[in-house]
Amino acid sequence: MIGKSLEAEQARISAAFAEAGAEMVDLPVLLPAEALLDLYGEDIRGRAYTTRDPLAGELMLRPDFTVPVAQMHLEQGREAARYSYAGKVFRTQETGTDRPSEYIQVGFEVFGGNERQLADADVFTLFSRILKPLRLRAATGDIGVLMAAVLGLSTTDARKAALMRHIWRPHRFRALLDRFGGRSPVPAARAELIERARCQDQALETGPVIGLRSADEIEARIQTLVEDADSPPISSEEVDLIEEIVNLRDRAPVALSRLRRIAECLPTTAPAVERVAARLEALEAYGIDTSALSFEGSYGRTTMEYYDGFVFGFYSESRPDLPPVATGGRYDALTRVLGGDGAAPAIGGVIRPALAMELS
Repeated sequence: MIGKSLEAEQARISAAFAEAGAEMVDLPVLLPAEALLDLYGEDIRGRAYTTRDPLAGELMLRPDFTVPVAQMHLEQGREAARYSYAGKVFRTQETGTDRPSEYIQVGFEVFGGNERQLADADVFTLFSRILKPLRLRAATGDIGVLMAAVLGLSTTDARKAALMRHIWRPHRFRALLDRFGGRSPVPAARAELIERARCQDQALETGPVIGLRSADEIEARIQTLVEDADSPPISSEEVDLIEEIVNLRDRAPVALSRLRRIAECLPTTAPAVERVAARLEALEAYGIDTSALSFEGSYGRTTMEYYDGFVFGFYSESRPDLPPVATGGRYDALTRVLGGDGAAPAIGGVIRPALAMELS
């Protein structure tokens, strides 16, 4: 769109969110860091700009809007509400990259309502309509399916907890799955430590405690390693099912059929899979051609760790060098962390108007 300003594109997107019933909110650029950093994923924590104020304590430049908007909503004690916002976010970038360390996001967040799949379809359709002139590729996924699969494994609670903790770090998740499934050897140093701990007539040499863990914590950690080594491996069948989920990438109806076959072997995934089915029905009702919609089993695993359900993004196929123009997802777990079990379910997303302009 020749001559179109960034402000005009930002205003166009904000107007569409306002038309969808969103209340515009403004948030400070500097936010309290201590509580917020724990709510972000490892990637954002490592890329946040932080500073310290003698009175206010540790602060950070706003890396994201969703968490502070959720805090604001819960503090107000409201149930159902829709918000929009526009402003800069700040994240450090790797040396040598040309990606900006600050850029504008225009976002939309929906809280409340018991029809989660309808809300998912509503938000996705709104973003799809706003971005339609750009002819972007839409990608979708559902992190809840992989979570349900991990929780359904026939293994120890400690192993499940470790896999759940690293769902958003695919390489670490893969390494743990291989080790727990007996597909990769135990590192030599760990194997030696475990063997020494098993031998009751050999005392472990502790030496000085120089880290943050106490001697008791170190001993408990060693005992955990021994218990894990003595646990049977996760079956090959279950490891294969997890691999099928994370490697799944197909048109949404085909992906749903494959997920339903997986649910027959791993029943804990069945409710999450049927939520995928209900969402696809809702999307069809909203006019989305789901036969052309991509579903990826691993989609969203390298973004925000607060997502725990439906996730989506919009990409330029002609410019694969660019980051996604828009991303979003469901984050019910985040609102529960902030507001307890009675907190409202939530879904939202953001658009980068500068990227939308570049592709216009």
